[in-house]
Amino acid sequence: MSFLIHVRRSLSNIPGWRTNRKIVVFESDDWGSIRMPSVRAYESLKKLGVDMDSGDSMRFNQYDTLANQEDLVQLFETLHAHKDHHGKPVVFTAVSLVANPDFDKIRESDFTAYYYEPFTTTLTKYPNREGVFDTWKQGIQAQVFKPQFHGREHLHVSGWLKALQQGDKPTRLAFDEGMWGFTNHHPTGFQYQAAFDVLELSDLKEQGRIIEDGLRLFNELFHNRATFFVPPNGPFNNSLEPVAASQGIKFMSASKIQFEALGEGKTKRVLHYLGQRNMSNQVYITRNCFFEPSQEGRDWVSTCLQEIKSAFMWRKPAVISTHRVNYIGALIPENRTRGLAFLNSLLRKIKMQWPDAEFMTSDQLGDLINRSRNES
Repeated sequence: MSFLIHVRRSLSNIPGWRTNRKIVVFESDDWGSIRMPSVRAYESLKKLGVDMDSGDSMRFNQYDTLANQEDLVQLFETLHAHKDHHGKPVVFTAVSLVANPDFDKIRESDFTAYYYEPFTTTLTKYPNREGVFDTWKQGIQAQVFKPQFHGREHLHVSGWLKALQQGDKPTRLAFDEGMWGFTNHHPTGFQYQAAFDVLELSDLKEQGRIIEDGLRLFNELFHNRATFFVPPNGPFNNSLEPVAASQGIKFMSASKIQFEALGEGKTKRVLHYLGQRNMSNQVYITRNCFFEPSQEGRDWVSTCLQEIKSAFMWRKPAVISTHRVNYIGALIPENRTRGLAFLNSLLRKIKMQWPDAEFMTSDQLGDLINRSRNES
């Protein structure tokens, strides 16, 4: 990390809610969503000339897929092995998608209509995923895995369907392999992964329905309402916040500098800080630390520790962003082994440097912020 980036991130910790407690929150994105179905699919698409290796998408295409049982068991064992001074284990706020496209039905409609299925149904179509959702439940019960809402699917539905209807070749080739996120950007400029980007103002009405539908399905699957929402990949129009609030979302994730999607390629710069409230009385939770060991070129343990130190210096919780891809070995087992080794090292050093560290979920942090304000 360059000195300038370090200074900028340090200064960004100044505004917002403060505490003397050494709170550590891990927010881990993408659970439940498909990415690369198999190594064979990856190699096949590369041979067909589909761009699989542009930018940061390369590691997701190489390593990321629906977690299998061994992925979850090893992750949960690693988290449970590290406890804070209250005796509570490390817990991942598992920022989750609850659905994926139903490729068969979409194909049967000749790409005229979009259909989806719960991610639990998708699991039944992937090899070696028997009992995986039961393992999710075991992680929840053990208090090392707390699902929260990332969206219905990690997909810009209308943009993807339109590209399929127009016969975009890479998109159709990827569809035939059961995936969409083959590169960071569609040739027209938007990201398929950015579920709430606004290509046209008419997108907003449908996106509101998707949020409502996704939160309904979340409640059905987990028998618990989501209270925290992290829009995928950043682009989001803040007029959708009241929709989420009406369905029980009390806490929103946002970048400290948000480029709000306005449609037709236009954005608006919006500043956020930890503990800020919006017009729907939702509290913003902002991330200030990053841990992505599947991405090469950085000592992720030392840089994350540096970011945690900066957060604590400014009396801020350390809210760590880390993606599912770092802990998945279903495609390449070595990726899981490496990621968990780095995670184990990070957790060990956190406890060594800050023996009074406390591990929380994002919603627990949000509740603490609300309580502290009510008491003041």
